[in-house]
Amino acid sequence: MNSLPRDRDLLRMQIEALFTHDGDGRMLRVNEPGGKDAPRFFLGRSTQGNEWRFRRDLNDELRHELEALCVAEASDGSSGQRDSARYEEVLSRFSPVQKIWSGPAYCFPDTFTASSGVVPITQENRELLRPHLEEWLVDVGFREFMFAIVVDGHAVSICCSVRASPIAHEVGVETAAEFRGRGCASRAVRTWATAVRTNGRIPLYSTSWDNTASQALARSLGLRVYGSDLHIT
Repeated sequence: MNSLPRDRDLLRMQIEALFTHDGDGRMLRVNEPGGKDAPRFFLGRSTQGNEWRFRRDLNDELRHELEALCVAEASDGSSGQRDSARYEEVLSRFSPVQKIWSGPAYCFPDTFTASSGVVPITQENRELLRPHLEEWLVDVGFREFMFAIVVDGHAVSICCSVRASPIAHEVGVETAAEFRGRGCASRAVRTWATAVRTNGRIPLYSTSWDNTASQALARSLGLRVYGSDLHIT
């Protein structure tokens, strides 16, 4: 790939990876087998423009009011954390706001190379995930590009595509507590991103504003913030 997509295009790609949609472009569910309902409202912000989506069951009156707020939101040249109160107030008229999630979204440089010693996880070697990461056993076989760092015959850090579209893949990563701080996650993510890009897809990474460890990992990898996400259910 010779150049990275523009930031607003990356937002669109991320939305398509995160959620399933109906024919009118309204969100249905989280994009995974048996995925739960999508948030009622999603707003992605970037310095090149914003993208917003509504869940299918949101009534037209609320949708139009939220859309007017999105259109009116003045760009201040920042994709960082901003107040969500006005969107919450509109949504709460229909039913109480249940959950708010927000955080930065990152893209990968196109110069990554895979790290050595990272093991692909398949049905044949899935038992490596015991005992540190056994909750990921159910994901083996349908999560694409699953890689692990193995120490003494056991996986201690894992990375794979947790949301995916034909164009972009969103990463999920976990390291067992006793092995954190050793660079394991960085090696796994590098290998994952290289595999995703080699297969013609765009690797993406997002986290919450309060997950400082995840943000630190993104910085250590040299990832670039292309926008921020707001989910309100």
